[in-house]
Amino acid sequence: MQTTKVIRYAYLMGVVMAILPDLLPADTQKPDKRRPNFVFILIDDLGWADLGCYGSSFYETPHIDRLAATGMRFTAAYAAAPICSPTRASIMSGKYPARINTTEWFGGPQPQGYKRNTKLIPAQYQDVLPLEEKTIAEALSDAGYATFFAGKWHLGHQGYWPEEQGFDINRGGWTRGGPYGGKKYFSPYGNPRLADGPDGEHLPDRLAMETVKFMEAHQEKPFLAYLSFYSVHTPLIARADLLRKYQAKQQTAPAVRWGKEGAKKLRLVQNHAVYAAMVEAMDLAVGKVLAGLQALQLERDTVVFLMSDNGGVATDGGWPTSNLPLRGGKGWLYEGGIREPLIIRWPQVTAPGFECHVPVISTDFYPTMLDMAGLPLVRQQHMDGMSLTPLLRQSGPLQREAIFWHYPHYSGGLGGRPSSAVRRGDYKLIEFYEDGHLELYKLTEDIGEQTNLLQREPALAKEMHALLKQWCQDVDAKLPSPNPAYREARR
Repeated sequence: MQTTKVIRYAYLMGVVMAILPDLLPADTQKPDKRRPNFVFILIDDLGWADLGCYGSSFYETPHIDRLAATGMRFTAAYAAAPICSPTRASIMSGKYPARINTTEWFGGPQPQGYKRNTKLIPAQYQDVLPLEEKTIAEALSDAGYATFFAGKWHLGHQGYWPEEQGFDINRGGWTRGGPYGGKKYFSPYGNPRLADGPDGEHLPDRLAMETVKFMEAHQEKPFLAYLSFYSVHTPLIARADLLRKYQAKQQTAPAVRWGKEGAKKLRLVQNHAVYAAMVEAMDLAVGKVLAGLQALQLERDTVVFLMSDNGGVATDGGWPTSNLPLRGGKGWLYEGGIREPLIIRWPQVTAPGFECHVPVISTDFYPTMLDMAGLPLVRQQHMDGMSLTPLLRQSGPLQREAIFWHYPHYSGGLGGRPSSAVRRGDYKLIEFYEDGHLELYKLTEDIGEQTNLLQREPALAKEMHALLKQWCQDVDAKLPSPNPAYREARR
């Protein structure tokens, strides 16, 4: 008899608990666990070795170094291309640039009317991020996120700007790839998507301020704040106070040394005072955003990403930095052109100060953010990316055979040539299209890519070349063509 009463009581309590939420006012119900906010920081042209936490002794980046100490630092993170627009498209779409034919910086030469005296004519490419691609901003917006973009866009002309690609607010993102209007890095900016500030206002600080204002205004719901610095891209212009600091520091720094990459002069020492001042100004702006998160008590709810879009400029463009121990720089498929600093801080998940040596690539951010937010993956969209959450949780490896690059263009004054590459495990193979020659390196033993193993490992080279060729075919990668007007320069 007593047992029957207990069962009836339990049943009645179950009914009450089931209908209670419908009887209570909405604001007294326990809310679902909030999805994380995302602050994604993309730096333009920052080299792998340009941060203190990645080994620089000349540039000072204390705010980013502290971010690394509280998050996970990746040592083998890659941009999907050695130049800007393709990498940016890969982050937005989750696809390799070759798959959507966005392989060159938007504004670079097309084959029609090509006049340069090179062996090959570069491949045709698409100079907008297609609107049919559902961007990570659109995916998060559909899930209720507020979305914000500040800084460099460089993914198409008007009609393809951030506000057409899923961002509610756009501060400074438009067609051009650098701050070339007005006073460039200082107000007035001459930017149609960024109102001028007080005369002399510094652009990186302004973009950080706009980001903090957005976070403050949207702190009650999950948000994506995408801060895409114009820094540290040319023009090489710095704040006067920071410039004086590094000019003084330059007096006791090692003297500049030069090497060669192909036919190009290559900087081998980090001691450029203007560039160092630009790096520190960018770091100060990052610090302002991180302080904003702390002041708004949003740190524990916010995942922070920080990465660069391609390697540091070392073979032209003022020769501002050195990427040593990596080879080459922006515009090349050597490690100096594609290996990037990457820091991810996922509060209460990532182990502070942990280093991850697993190769990852910029297509991975799209599925990673969806996974972190508990949203369903959209594999037909971000088909070339993988969620990094197993690495961030230290719960298992990534099940990926290889990662790929395709750059069927000349990188102008930087000296890079049409080429494709594949990394599988410890090894990387590059194919150069001018003469078809191959280079094979074991990166875990030769990060500077100095010893070509082609003759020593012919079977491996053949296998990886076949893998690269098959991938190019699978993604319909466009190839350069012979230049009938080419004339070999007289020696």
